[in-house]
Amino acid sequence: MITPAYVRTMAAYNRWQNENLYGAAEVLSDEVRKAQRGAFFGSIHGTLNHLVWGDQIWMSRFAGTPRPKAAGIPNSLNMYESWEDLKRERAAFDEVIIGWAEKLDPTWLEGDLTWFSGAAQREVTKPKGLLVAHMFNHQTHHRGQVHCMLTQCGAKPGATDLPFRQI
Repeated sequence: MITPAYVRTMAAYNRWQNENLYGAAEVLSDEVRKAQRGAFFGSIHGTLNHLVWGDQIWMSRFAGTPRPKAAGIPNSLNMYESWEDLKRERAAFDEVIIGWAEKLDPTWLEGDLTWFSGAAQREVTKPKGLLVAHMFNHQTHHRGQVHCMLTQCGAKPGATDLPFRQI
């Protein structure tokens, strides 16, 4: 379904886009970043927190990294109250994803993964390649929400199109 080259490309795209959005959000006040805006996870800050949480939970399943400190999706929104802590964790965890992608064995992508889903409240088994693709799709989906909220606040995120990223 997917290849290690795809995973490396998407890991690099993830880091590039996080740098893009966090750079745009940096010009906003903490109050503006945390204001409720009607998005699925409420605010810019809450959505960015959820994204870190989502990456951490998937990477704990894929690579055995530590599970996120917040338990469950509802608690993911407030994992890092401080903007500085959230930025630092995002940048550090992007490097974890990059490091994992660079060492990914293609045979790992061929198997299934079984985990207990807190959202579904049951054990789930799915193809690893599908789940990795989902992790990157999840990132893109919620970054799109953040991009919209940032532009509504007058911030100016840069380009987002994958073909225009210098790889």
